[in-house]
Amino acid sequence: MAAADHLRVPRQHGLFLHHGIDLGDGSVAHYLEGREILRSPLEEFSRGQEVSVVSHDQASPAGVTLRRAMSRIGEQNYNLLFNNCEHFANWCKTGRHRSGQVEDWLHTGSLGALALGQLMPAALLTGLGLLLRKGLIDEASKERARQGLVQLQRLRQTLLEKLESTLEQAEVWLKGMPVQGADDRLDRRGRQLLLTGRTIADELAAVEDLETRIRTLLESQPET
Repeated sequence: MAAADHLRVPRQHGLFLHHGIDLGDGSVAHYLEGREILRSPLEEFSRGQEVSVVSHDQASPAGVTLRRAMSRIGEQNYNLLFNNCEHFANWCKTGRHRSGQVEDWLHTGSLGALALGQLMPAALLTGLGLLLRKGLIDEASKERARQGLVQLQRLRQTLLEKLESTLEQAEVWLKGMPVQGADDRLDRRGRQLLLTGRTIADELAAVEDLETRIRTLLESQPET
């Protein structure tokens, strides 16, 4: 292992994987589940489990990866589906905010250990995942899909409003951006606004993808 490596380690007896970035000094930056991005000793990150290195075909330079990781230490915007430890590690390493574990669920409907607490009730996500995997086999499953679609539409509207508000704040910040050498608190505020906007945009993309899948599933059914 080396500085800027993307590390992963099993959690919950191998049910899911925890991710972080090797900071090169015996510590790891990682999103502690449900809390914040911490800088922890490797021993605390691994919890006695075997640590492996995740390879990336198009990885950013080590310096860029480390700067990204350090810039988010202390962040408390954890979201299981949209801003988890894997999202963080992938973004640091590649600039892409993705989670293979979540995407696997979207494609297969296998929620597994991801149902630990998220933006929508675990029962809703589990039901939608089952519908995506098995299809609409009766009128009851069609009604569940319709209800899920309504909830996804409400969630999308909420996210759109949040994104609009964040962009308005960012615009105000840009207009009042301080000259070089001024107090950098506004600069930090600007970075936080941009990070928040990106996270909300990622949430929207995931919700819209799931909404499209459910809508397509409903539209594919013959009229009764």
